[in-house]
Amino acid sequence: MLARIMGTTAMMAGLGLAAPVAADTTLHILHINDLHSRIQPINRYDSTCPAEDDAAGECFGGVARVATAINTLRGELEAAGENVIVLDAGDQFQGSLMYTTYKGDVEAEFMEAIGFDAMAVGNHEFDDGPENFIRFLETVSFPVLSGNLDLSQNPDLDGELEDTLVLEVNGIQVGIVSALATDTAETASPGPTVIFQNEIDAIQNDVDALTEQGVDIIIALTHVGLPADMRIAEAVTGLDVIVGGHSHTYLSADDPDRAGAYPTWVNNPDGVMVPIVQAYAYSKYLGHLEVTFDDEGNVIYAGGNTMLLDASVTPDPEIAARVEELAGPIEEAMAEVIGETSEFIEGSREVCRAEECPMGNLVADAMLERVRDQGIHVAIQNGGGLRASIDGGEVTMGEVLTVLPFQNTLATFQLTGAQIVEALENGVSQVEDGAGRFPQVSGMRYTWNPAGEPGSRIVAVEIEGEDGSFTALDPEAVYGVVSNNYMRSGGDGYGVFANYGENAYDYGPGLEQVVADYLADNAPYAPYTDGRIQTAE
Repeated sequence: MLARIMGTTAMMAGLGLAAPVAADTTLHILHINDLHSRIQPINRYDSTCPAEDDAAGECFGGVARVATAINTLRGELEAAGENVIVLDAGDQFQGSLMYTTYKGDVEAEFMEAIGFDAMAVGNHEFDDGPENFIRFLETVSFPVLSGNLDLSQNPDLDGELEDTLVLEVNGIQVGIVSALATDTAETASPGPTVIFQNEIDAIQNDVDALTEQGVDIIIALTHVGLPADMRIAEAVTGLDVIVGGHSHTYLSADDPDRAGAYPTWVNNPDGVMVPIVQAYAYSKYLGHLEVTFDDEGNVIYAGGNTMLLDASVTPDPEIAARVEELAGPIEEAMAEVIGETSEFIEGSREVCRAEECPMGNLVADAMLERVRDQGIHVAIQNGGGLRASIDGGEVTMGEVLTVLPFQNTLATFQLTGAQIVEALENGVSQVEDGAGRFPQVSGMRYTWNPAGEPGSRIVAVEIEGEDGSFTALDPEAVYGVVSNNYMRSGGDGYGVFANYGENAYDYGPGLEQVVADYLADNAPYAPYTDGRIQTAE
């Protein structure tokens, strides 16, 4: 199982990279990111996997497998005299009923049991505000970092997070710097007392400070996404390695279906190549980066791979037993069958943040159907709020909650046609970055131009009438809109909802219950796309 990871030197040499030289310092970095409360094993669609499927060998990940993989590999490496650190690049919170029920307590418990050396703050650590995150920080013993946050206006949080960290690994000083995506104020709920600073400026300042202290090996543990990590590598001097998260990017040394190479290399301003790694999400993979430094702390080799945590990885028995105990109170709700679908409902991040997707149509249609008789014309749902796909056949409440884990409520309000266009412009403004603001819709159709400048990408918008026909949106007319309360409050950049939404009501039924009811009323549900979102030629 672990030989695949430990045998990467020969594999990377075969790809044309130099093998590590003797007598220099080698560091092994074991890392995960974006666990998103996948405490239990997951299926191939990243949803919680039923116990019977896990027993049949059809599941992946879960913290018990993460524990086995980390502890086994760490033990073997340390027994061989190697230097090992274990890092988490953020977003332990939010994504399953384990978080909905326990609000981060189980994530803290299992991170402690596994023994992480450091963690970056993820945006979803703020989903229930700074107060809930502070509870987590007071529970764990390892350092949690984010170097681009000004916390001076939040005395309870100030002092709980580290800007930088120096780890002593067998007498070797390893510096850690960190940054959190600056749009967290739009994608979570940090509140007005958490102030975000430019990631590149903050990391450069922290790298310079560690360098002045005589720290030669410096790693950025970030939660900004791969595109931003690449920009950081291009701009910051003195940085040796980036271990990232946030974009859920699957990097691999050898998988042809990968999103990019493991590691991905970027030139810094001095012409030095910086390796960047990330390990997808949801506990499905463990990353293992092997880095060799010369006497001056320069990277002279980096190789490794992501390791699939499939059925060949035996779950840690003590952690598995504890997970089963914690799952007991919520299993009944998870197992409730609420409907049926004729086939797989595509809800993957890659699709729903870039184009019309079947899960987006399901959720938006369900929202609009629920409130259509209240004078509502259109529904707009952010693609980033859709967190999983659903397999064909019976649909459980647990599956719906995995798709929609945020406990959002329906929000209804009124906007002019021009303001709807402004909202759609925001939604398509960051598609190239995989941003979650991409608008899935119902009761309307729109065409956008990916090549256009952000803010000028919407080409045409049409509103669906009661007879199913479409007419051009009237910029001056007032339309009823349904969304979720997160977007209505300005989340994902939808400030037009917060600032201009008239006659707003943000406390409708839970979005997950709306979708569950819609599936029940339309069983067996047939997923579909119908061209409601088009790209201009």
